[in-house]
Amino acid sequence: MSSLHGSFQDNDEITVVHLMRHGEVENPDGVLYGRLSGYHLSELGRRMADRVAEHLSTRDITHVVASPLERAQETATPIAKAHGLDLASDERLVEADNVFQGKTFGVGDGALKRPENWKHLVNPFKPSWGEPYVEQVVRMMGALDAAKDAARGHEAVCVSHQLPIWIVRSFVEKRRLWHDPRKRQCTLASLTTFTYRGDKIVSVGYSEPAIDLVPAHLRAGAKPVKGKDKAFGA
Repeated sequence: MSSLHGSFQDNDEITVVHLMRHGEVENPDGVLYGRLSGYHLSELGRRMADRVAEHLSTRDITHVVASPLERAQETATPIAKAHGLDLASDERLVEADNVFQGKTFGVGDGALKRPENWKHLVNPFKPSWGEPYVEQVVRMMGALDAAKDAARGHEAVCVSHQLPIWIVRSFVEKRRLWHDPRKRQCTLASLTTFTYRGDKIVSVGYSEPAIDLVPAHLRAGAKPVKGKDKAFGA
């Protein structure tokens, strides 16, 4: 857990916002589905969602919100149900836009060697292939703040997607936004937890309640495996 410094009042309330990545998705063709509709959790993904719901069942959760995409909604549903809450949606938690959406794009498939793709790969710092990192930070910070306000003095769960989660965490922890995607610490069904004191984030934590259900090649830091590491969406 990383701690952040700031000035606070003695009566500032503590609020916890868990930013969760959705569970595994049924995607046998390895399509980078991005913001496409029609992609649902696999049976394993549903087990991941249930596991995290059980893990959070004793927490003081008063607000559950998710990206409008099916995989996020389905991941959040058992958590909301366990706490007797209605599930809210927030467009700001949606997956990052990507020009390769709808295509296969993974280790060993030759995507980086295709000339028609080169124009999208010229600037990894922005990045040139999708939604600017800075724009992701702005919308994700807005979603986190809204969840914090909705659950002030308690806890909230926001279900989102790997890249936006990693980008907003990097911003809060004052890391550069451009990065090696293989080194993101944001496994399927993981929790990146922001603790607020008043309106300021004072610490960031990370946990993997369903790690035993996550295939080894999809875990954070795993070495890419040809044929198994296509972009399953985030």
